[in-house]
Amino acid sequence: MSLKPIWIYLENGTYLEAKSFGYEGTKVGEIVFNTSMSGYQEIMSDPSYAGQFVVFTMPEIGIVGTNEDDMESKTVHASGMLVRNFNEVPSNFRSTDTLSSFLDKHEGLGICDIDTRYLTKMIRDGGPKMMIASTEVSDKDELKKILENTPRIEEINYIEKVSTKKGYTHTSAAWDDTKLEYKTAEANSGKKIVAIDFGVKRNILNELSEVGLEVEVVPYSFDVDDLIKRYEAKDIHGVFLSNGPGDPLILKDEAKKVKKLIEAKVPMFAICLGHQLLSIAHDHPTYKLKFGQHGGNHPVKNQDTSVVEITAQNHNYNVPDSVCSIAKVTHINLFDNTIEGLDYIGEPIFSVQHHPEASPGPHESKYIFEEFAKRL
Repeated sequence: MSLKPIWIYLENGTYLEAKSFGYEGTKVGEIVFNTSMSGYQEIMSDPSYAGQFVVFTMPEIGIVGTNEDDMESKTVHASGMLVRNFNEVPSNFRSTDTLSSFLDKHEGLGICDIDTRYLTKMIRDGGPKMMIASTEVSDKDELKKILENTPRIEEINYIEKVSTKKGYTHTSAAWDDTKLEYKTAEANSGKKIVAIDFGVKRNILNELSEVGLEVEVVPYSFDVDDLIKRYEAKDIHGVFLSNGPGDPLILKDEAKKVKKLIEAKVPMFAICLGHQLLSIAHDHPTYKLKFGQHGGNHPVKNQDTSVVEITAQNHNYNVPDSVCSIAKVTHINLFDNTIEGLDYIGEPIFSVQHHPEASPGPHESKYIFEEFAKRL
């Protein structure tokens, strides 16, 4: 495979040339870095990365190839990936396709032969930047013009793009290591929940099924009054608010719906964006972190047990300390002491910022799904 040139321009004036693999074209997004040692396919297909370029601090990418089982959704949602060294020939018995072919099929830009340490330090010191990458346009001024005339990530409602268009029942559970396939969902708890899809990862739905819940998935544009009626009629036992992309503060209609669910005393559990929307709906707006938390090696302390859990993270926004006036903090990030989990006082609602389904530990945070099932 011959690598082609690609040109990159960042809003701080940085202009770079690198090599490209995968899809060819022009894309704009916010550049962030991810410190995970593995899981590049899961990251690229995670809807929460919509509108972002991911710089991988792991220098060798592509070695394990790609396969359908490791998809977190139906397609690639990230704008592209930036890696130091790209490996075209995979070496893994589960691989069915190369990374370059996978990106081409799902229209994701692959960028390599670039100093990812330099980019990571730039983001660490100066925060995420909007950027443009193109295999078609090389002129710096033209790239700058396109970037300046494209909406910023905080101006776009990405959940409209990534959410399911119609409701469905989720039918798989957790991965079976012995059979190398997903288990079939068995709703053996007698409890049914509705998962609001703001950009949900497949493995989150799998883990909800794994603890015996019947999982019905609905679009972000759900009818909140109908959902409340179904809860009051005991047709459903609770609601899950999923992860998702973008700035939660622009999701005003969604926050109003969540507020209605709160007022109706509907039991809820939320992860990532859902966690943030709960805070906003309680009148505690989120704020943007300096460079966000993206990786599979973040230590989080469980405040109840004092156990340190190794977690997966993917967020640029966080809930404020003021929310402690109405909620008990259940988890704290040991990198920066930000809030990672909340249990709302006097309400059947709790949430976490990190991703317990991602299992970097590999199993230490999965009790959170069991806790949700017990509370219903």
